[in-house]
Amino acid sequence: MTEPSVQPFQLPLEQVAEGERAAALGALLFVASDPVPVAVLAQHVGCTLAEARAALEELAARLDAVGLMVQWCGEDQVQVVSSPRYARQVQRFLGLERTVRLSQAALETLALVAYRQPITRGEIDTIRGVDSSGVLQTLLARGLIEPVGRLQAPGNPIQYGTTTEFLRFFGLGSLAELPPPPDDLPGPEDEG
Repeated sequence: MTEPSVQPFQLPLEQVAEGERAAALGALLFVASDPVPVAVLAQHVGCTLAEARAALEELAARLDAVGLMVQWCGEDQVQVVSSPRYARQVQRFLGLERTVRLSQAALETLALVAYRQPITRGEIDTIRGVDSSGVLQTLLARGLIEPVGRLQAPGNPIQYGTTTEFLRFFGLGSLAELPPPPDDLPGPEDEG
């Protein structure tokens, strides 16, 4: 696997000692408001991508002890977030005690998107047996799904996938943490 190229900065960046990388990465992620590409973090601490990933693993182990976690957003971006096990306390502290609930239709549609992404509205409609356009609009408005491309087929329908907000909403670090799909989740061979 080759490392993606990162545009050099105008000023040379100071290399952080190996024993300090996890702490330096923690400081950078603490002040970042959005997920940060690992390549950018590596460049700012003066190490390779592999070294940055190893330091992020060390940081994740350290953060667990203080109720935080390193959340991966895709394969190449990370951010520091509060641990899902303290979600109730954080919600209460922030005054967000009203639980956001999703309807059964929204949960069904979201499960299809999560396990079958990328997936089109037509494919979702076929599996569910009902029009899903309203549910998709709700999930889009809540930022739980997003358009990820277009299917090369007549009409070029939009394909949907999950978002970083989906991971946050369900307290997941990555899609790999999703439980195995249910046995009764229809597969492509069950459509039509």
